[in-house]
Amino acid sequence: MSTLEIAALTARFLQRAEEPSVLIIDGRSGSGKTTLAHAISRELVVATGSTPQIVGMDELYPGWDGLAVGSAWLPVALRAGRYRSYDWLEGEFGAEVTLDPGSHLIIEGCGSLTRDSLAAARTRGGAYGVWIECPDSVRKLRALARDGEMFAPHWERWADQERTHLASAQPFARAHEVLHVS
Repeated sequence: MSTLEIAALTARFLQRAEEPSVLIIDGRSGSGKTTLAHAISRELVVATGSTPQIVGMDELYPGWDGLAVGSAWLPVALRAGRYRSYDWLEGEFGAEVTLDPGSHLIIEGCGSLTRDSLAAARTRGGAYGVWIECPDSVRKLRALARDGEMFAPHWERWADQERTHLASAQPFARAHEVLHVS
């Protein structure tokens, strides 16, 4: 996305959401969720003068088979205002992270945009959901370029979980907007 497109998306988020609010960015692996989250974070600093907190769903998944569990834990974390971050090297949950109630929150990751997560986000002030649609071949190239050999043996296993999530949660239908990237 161009700088102007990111600025426009940030403006739409700020117009639709109450203060503070939650931006949820969902999409399949390699679609650009993390990159977009950081670009919007920079834009929010310019627009509001404060730095939003970013939560990656990777912090909530309990390992390679944990998409559904991480997705279910997100609304609990939003309501509680905290969560324990998963340590991928140790294979267990570790440090507790507190969600700042006074700042915008950006949540990015597959499994983040569900009926329950939107409802929980609204308890923090407001919610705005974005779904990123990206061709499978592009996503796989990006994901493997980013994570290489660490992700390669898990690609199909993770893709199966994504398909299950898409069928049950229908995040693209819950999104306030759908971005098509290539």
